[in-house]
Amino acid sequence: MSLSTKKRVLIITYYWPPSGGVGVHRCLKFAKYLRDFGWEPIIYTADNAQYPYFDETNFIHIPEGITILKQPIWEPYSMFKIASGRKASSSMNNPVHVRDKRSWVDNLAIWIRGNFFIPDARKFWIKPSVKYLSAWLKENPVDAILSDGPPHTNTEIACRLSRKFDIPWLADFQDPWTQVDYFKLLKLTPWAYRKHSNMEQMALKTAKKTTIASPTWKRDLESIGAHNVDVIFWGYDEQEFQKTEQKLDTKFSITHAGLLGFDRLPETLFKILGELKSENPQFAADLKIDFPGSVDYSIVEELKKNNLFENCWLPGNISRINAIERTFNSQILLLPLNKAENAQGRIPGKLFECMRAKRPILCLGPETSDVKTIIESTKTGMSFHYDDYDGIRKFITDKYNLFLNNENIVTPLELEQYSVRNQTAKIAEYLNSIIQQ
Repeated sequence: MSLSTKKRVLIITYYWPPSGGVGVHRCLKFAKYLRDFGWEPIIYTADNAQYPYFDETNFIHIPEGITILKQPIWEPYSMFKIASGRKASSSMNNPVHVRDKRSWVDNLAIWIRGNFFIPDARKFWIKPSVKYLSAWLKENPVDAILSDGPPHTNTEIACRLSRKFDIPWLADFQDPWTQVDYFKLLKLTPWAYRKHSNMEQMALKTAKKTTIASPTWKRDLESIGAHNVDVIFWGYDEQEFQKTEQKLDTKFSITHAGLLGFDRLPETLFKILGELKSENPQFAADLKIDFPGSVDYSIVEELKKNNLFENCWLPGNISRINAIERTFNSQILLLPLNKAENAQGRIPGKLFECMRAKRPILCLGPETSDVKTIIESTKTGMSFHYDDYDGIRKFITDKYNLFLNNENIVTPLELEQYSVRNQTAKIAEYLNSIIQQ
């Protein structure tokens, strides 16, 4: 099918290469595979975004010849960093997620963010984006709009354009809006809460289709009035694994690649590893803990407390290619979920990459989480409550014994349904359905 005969979808996304982190890969991979299903993506993104960190390797996933529209954006994070004394290179842009040495400046920034920057700190991009895209759409019509939030500035831009031009809109959510775990930390006034809620309700009413990243969150959205909601998982990109050669670590490695915040602190796991290390000199020599990415100070302190710091590799942020390689070669993949009310529906994007790596996954989280359902149904790992001492210890000792015998292998079931390409096929189906309504 030629580009001229494909249907056109305007994708509104804040995250786009050179952004690093997992958030960029949702729309990036939709754009990468939509052409396979009869849709030509047109990207609208920020020209000078203050991403937490950058990863130039993500450019390889951009389809050749794709149209990319950009407009400047102003963000307040540099002001926050100057006021708080944080380094300009700090990867913790959002003060809500900063725990170490939180000062009155941090708390003030959280209050201002929640009550004045609605729906989020990118709000100043909304009006100029709607103005720019309105002029562009008059000369370049599209069949549908797809937005990805958060940031829900994307959602608001798409909502206004959909209402103005009567263009069918698919609203995709990586995370919920008012139901997200950190929403209660924003110190909202009643007025601000109503404004967030009203904007969310208008979006849910306007969107012809809504997609979100987990079954539990689908039900949560439906409980506040969302209609025509379905799940689009993050998925894994098969091409990224075909280019990586698997060479399993000769050490008993436990790996988590990505942001590891204070709300994912695995105290019981660290206690068990410290005990096993003191009980067994061979285990102490074999143990390797790899935590590439942004790691909260509380994680480091707990590692030191349990005499594990000398077994650790904490390189900071690494490229996605290197993160995939570490995931592919580790003996155990650690997947701690947020200790939050909505953690049952929290499905980290890295879950699917861990599954595709075919290495044993150790998940820590609620006893009835969506992640537990997925990894146990695919036989890619096990999930335990954070404080399940006996269960976690047995898992570690069993896997270590298998490691000693070169038998620490995983034979997963039915993974292909979770590929990014197959998830994008669903997006294409949903786009087809909303333009036919």
